[in-house]
Amino acid sequence: MTAGLEPHLAVLRGELGASGPALLSVLLALIVVVVTIVIWRCVQGRRSGRRAVLLLGLCDAGKTLLFARLLTGKYRDTQTSITDTSAVYRANNDKSTNVTLIDLPGHESLRLQFLERFKAAARAIVFVVDSVAFQREVKDVAEFLYQILIDSTVLKNAPALLIACNKQDVTMAKSAKLIQQQLEKELNTLRVTRSAAPSSLDGSVTGVPAQLGKKGKEFDFSQLPMKVEFVECSARGSKGEEGDADFEGLEKWLAKIA
Repeated sequence: MTAGLEPHLAVLRGELGASGPALLSVLLALIVVVVTIVIWRCVQGRRSGRRAVLLLGLCDAGKTLLFARLLTGKYRDTQTSITDTSAVYRANNDKSTNVTLIDLPGHESLRLQFLERFKAAARAIVFVVDSVAFQREVKDVAEFLYQILIDSTVLKNAPALLIACNKQDVTMAKSAKLIQQQLEKELNTLRVTRSAAPSSLDGSVTGVPAQLGKKGKEFDFSQLPMKVEFVECSARGSKGEEGDADFEGLEKWLAKIA
């Protein structure tokens, strides 16, 4: 029986041999497509697994009031948080589009500890700035933001970052543009200072963080691996406690990243 099939097998071998290069090209193209699809699905799977939006910032920046307003729309008196608080936020009241908002403590002794706990789950970060106290707190604000931006997990996952310039209802509040400019200057100074870390006895550099921005250039937020945006907002609102919050830009951003 095998002898009877041999002529047909010989023909098939000949045909494959003649079309070998073309067949190889097709197979390579298919492999490339399959690998691309697998990689894309892995990336999308990791991103869809990160559902948290972290509210970060110094104490008294207004994170907790923003958190409450986003969830209930109502004003409430708040106090300095010593632990995290989380809840599901539905963008545009759409049940199928939601993220988990997590309000993290801003106290200096707690904030990095809580960031460490939740950073891997972060799809996005809302860094809340007190626009009224900014000029006084700019160095502390920049220091905390710097520690977030050089974190290896944050750099790897590159969550979207929104700088929410809060308390814009107050006359003395600084604009988002000024806050951005000042933060870029302070972060650039921190980068230069930290890059001059002392060497150990064997000549190796110790405690040097990841490079922030592009080497040899003045720092600006466009150099980061994640997209950074600034919005002006007011958790209290221009009409006081009885009125609505003013954070349309924040809500639109949350709907976009959800």
